[in-house]
Amino acid sequence: MSNTFLTSDNPDYNPKYLSMFSAKCVHKGCGKVFTDPEEPCQYHPGPPEFHEGQKGWKCCKPRVLTFDEFMAIPPCTTGKHSTVDDTPAPEPKPNDEEVEAKIREQKEKAENVQPAVARVAVSAQPPRATPSPAPPEDEDDDPNIPVPDGASCKRRGCDAVYKAGQSREGEECVHHPGQALFHEGSKGWTCCKKRVLEFDEFMKIAGCSTKDRHLFVGKKKDPAAEEKLTEVRNDFYQTATTVIASLYLKKIDKERSTVNFADANTADLDLHTTDGKHYQTQMTLFGPIKPADSAFKIMGTKLELTLAKADGSGWPVLRADDPHTGEIIQAGRAGRV
Repeated sequence: MSNTFLTSDNPDYNPKYLSMFSAKCVHKGCGKVFTDPEEPCQYHPGPPEFHEGQKGWKCCKPRVLTFDEFMAIPPCTTGKHSTVDDTPAPEPKPNDEEVEAKIREQKEKAENVQPAVARVAVSAQPPRATPSPAPPEDEDDDPNIPVPDGASCKRRGCDAVYKAGQSREGEECVHHPGQALFHEGSKGWTCCKKRVLEFDEFMKIAGCSTKDRHLFVGKKKDPAAEEKLTEVRNDFYQTATTVIASLYLKKIDKERSTVNFADANTADLDLHTTDGKHYQTQMTLFGPIKPADSAFKIMGTKLELTLAKADGSGWPVLRADDPHTGEIIQAGRAGRV
């Protein structure tokens, strides 16, 4: 049976054939196996965009720093499933020699930039944000958890989909155990050497490691146990009198979380989220603050600290133990990140 019956625009389309086959939706952000082309499909109609370390989709506004956060951006459009990729066609792809030449050219340019020029360029940019650490990955599925029909393998680079009732003997999961790496226009994985320029080509890079079972459901989670976070992404900007810092953590529970400006040099944070995460730290700040004049605000995606400077000096970093990069931190309101 041809997949042309999966399109209701086809003159031969007939719903009675739908139960006879299934197909995988090729829309970006969906990827579900379906039998009914009329069911809602949530996807990204635009191509991906990567610029100055930020990642997102051309069709919607969210911008993030890590690849896992990028892949978790919720689809912005609802339509119908498709077996034909209707994302706007990209520019003609360069051949392998052109790709290698462009990557070499970009590396040479980066190596030849004079320190003074780089410093001026940084001073015109918003402060650099620190990426969120990737959550630890489960090693194996819990045998007591049933695998739902249509579940996708959780390992990066593996696109296996579970079909109800299939035997799991003899599985082979070819995947990338490393992290996605985007640098100077090139894209690849930290676990292998291949680098490409286009996102679609990056998604096709074959896995470099193999396990004998797919990871469809992972380990059973204890609903009473919270996931302990050791770090969260943060950035800040400053004026002559204040430092405004953002710590990016979604779904902070206002009832259970506390923020305390303990003294002129520290801020104690004890943050719980409604989806089972816990972040606790004592921040030793770079400079002294006025605790009584400092404040905080809990938002949907972050905690915002407004720290009143005690001496009006400039802060090159937020915390006293943060490494000094030599960058000139912008005074005034920062751009969006």
